[in-house]
Amino acid sequence: MTEKTPLLDIKDLTVYYGGICALSKVSLHVDEGEIVSVIGANGAGKSTLMKTIVAVKSFTSGAITFNGQPLKKEPHEVIKDGITLSPEGRRIFAPLSVRENLMAGAYTRNDRHEIEETMNEVFTLFPRLKERINQRGGTLSGGEQQMLAVGRALMSKPKMLLLDEPSLGLAPIVISLMFETIVRLNKELGLTILLVEQNASIALDVCNRAYVLKTGNINMEGTGQDLLHDKRVMESYLGITK
Repeated sequence: MTEKTPLLDIKDLTVYYGGICALSKVSLHVDEGEIVSVIGANGAGKSTLMKTIVAVKSFTSGAITFNGQPLKKEPHEVIKDGITLSPEGRRIFAPLSVRENLMAGAYTRNDRHEIEETMNEVFTLFPRLKERINQRGGTLSGGEQQMLAVGRALMSKPKMLLLDEPSLGLAPIVISLMFETIVRLNKELGLTILLVEQNASIALDVCNRAYVLKTGNINMEGTGQDLLHDKRVMESYLGITK
């Protein structure tokens, strides 16, 4: 039986910031159709991992392949190949309208009719954005800005969506709605998702598999449910002692 090739395959990835090793020999993979979570404390290297995958940060050694091919060197090439990041802190364009922010996410595309279709799909996922279509991004609530950040990432029609701390700064009810949408993207649209999240409980609950990143190293991996009920994870990341 032939072994399936992962959609994203990272092997022995090492990344430095100046003289500081942010990631050390990190290996992980994401199969097509999965939700994979990476959990860990602040400063563990989670955002560095995401920035390296989208070629914003270069790596010292190791290898990253996507869809069986080496990762491209430039961010716009990575987006064209099918990987898009919704970054930590949302980073929307505050002076631009909701529509203009979404159009910015489609900058690698030139199929105007299909771009409009994608925008309508985003509005189906996030009806609030359609209501705010002409409103400036900077005047939206935190939850609406997170919807806009995810919607902007979806405008490139990615094969894989990277989500960096999508629950950060949101109220619990908005977090629940956001993660319901993440599951819908995966289950209904078949979108492959790599999720980085400090909220370990919800990240492990929605994913197929997960990795625990600690000071730049992968020190645990398993199914989401196995890690959710692992004593070490419960004590270190969920605040539960038994």
